[in-house]
Amino acid sequence: MPATNAADTAWLLVSTALVLMMTPALGFFYGGMVRAKNALNTLMMSFSALGFVGLAWALLGYSIAFGSTPLAHALLRGVTLDLKGTIPHLLFFGYQGTFAIITAALISGAIVERMRFGPYVAFITLWSLLVYAPVAKWVWGGGWLGRLGALDFAGGTVVHVNAAAAAIVCALVVGSRKDYARQAILPQNVPFTLLGAGLLWLGWFGFNAGSALGANRGAVLAFVNTMLAPTATLVVWTLLDLVRTAKATAIGAATGIVVGLVAITPAAGFVSPISAILIGAIAAVPSYYALLYRARTRLDDSLDVVAAHGVGGVVGALLTGVFAQSAWSGVAGDGALFGNVRQLGIQAIAVLATIAYSSVLTFAILKAIALAARLRADVREEGLGLDFTQHGEEAYSRGEGAILISLPAAQSPGLRDEVVA
Repeated sequence: MPATNAADTAWLLVSTALVLMMTPALGFFYGGMVRAKNALNTLMMSFSALGFVGLAWALLGYSIAFGSTPLAHALLRGVTLDLKGTIPHLLFFGYQGTFAIITAALISGAIVERMRFGPYVAFITLWSLLVYAPVAKWVWGGGWLGRLGALDFAGGTVVHVNAAAAAIVCALVVGSRKDYARQAILPQNVPFTLLGAGLLWLGWFGFNAGSALGANRGAVLAFVNTMLAPTATLVVWTLLDLVRTAKATAIGAATGIVVGLVAITPAAGFVSPISAILIGAIAAVPSYYALLYRARTRLDDSLDVVAAHGVGGVVGALLTGVFAQSAWSGVAGDGALFGNVRQLGIQAIAVLATIAYSSVLTFAILKAIALAARLRADVREEGLGLDFTQHGEEAYSRGEGAILISLPAAQSPGLRDEVVA
């Protein structure tokens, strides 16, 4: 057996842990933006993906995405300590599994505060197998988009565009919250959201630089670009806030950081550091105005998955086709700015194919689940909050008064209606 490359293996071990941490970080990022009565449920939507999607990936998802046939690696058959490149095959499986987990968890931001927990975990499990794994196969597993020449270093289309397409379908099928557009729905803990954004940025170094699959020049380029792009997005987002409202919001800063990270993800190992700054700066503008536009519509994409991950992912994927530069990547072809206009067209095909496939399959999965179980909480459950109705717990103790009200309310429809009102 050839000797394992110790440096590459050590870096991928660290990267796997960093990306796994991103899912709890996402829970805090999302959890701070919902109302207190739904904070625990929102966190659980992310944490549950660690279990349900992680197990599905081990049993079948990895085989679909990276096997020579859909069942070649089912039940981890053939996934051993033998080398895949310069690292153990088992480590490659684990690293890719963290991507499947975070991608499914991203969708929850569009349906927080009203989707029932049981149908939700059924959905993300099936979605990871029927949508995420096939798209990963297309791009990274020797599929048609990879052969076409689509560039996606760490998941602009596979992760972010894919999840955002599913998110908008979920928001439409599940429907809006009962209070949406009727009263202000305010974040319950903005520091949680900032904490989540900071931890996401930390984890994203493993997400992007780890995708070089070794401690090499590509990892260095992706690492630095992951540092630079969000700095530019944060600056532009803050300036847009100041020009529009004369106030720089913390939620805006956190969102800007995430948009910058999303936008650089497909390009991280393919573009120069200056191009990374430009990508981050450019991505801020369409995402910012997409968020403002969505707020004026009836689409209750609760935490703006589409504006941040969808628009940011599309912009990043397309700009990869503009700024990609073989002089920096050493392997990828040049983009339109360096004479290869065809690359931009290939990137557009990858984006459109991912949106179409994810949207159709997401709709089908939701409708299939709806045949067996009700997707959304009823008015009483939504009024009491999903922490209590879905988990029997509360994120924050409200003292003896909460006990005296909540317990009878759960048992008496009349009293429960009075509490909800």
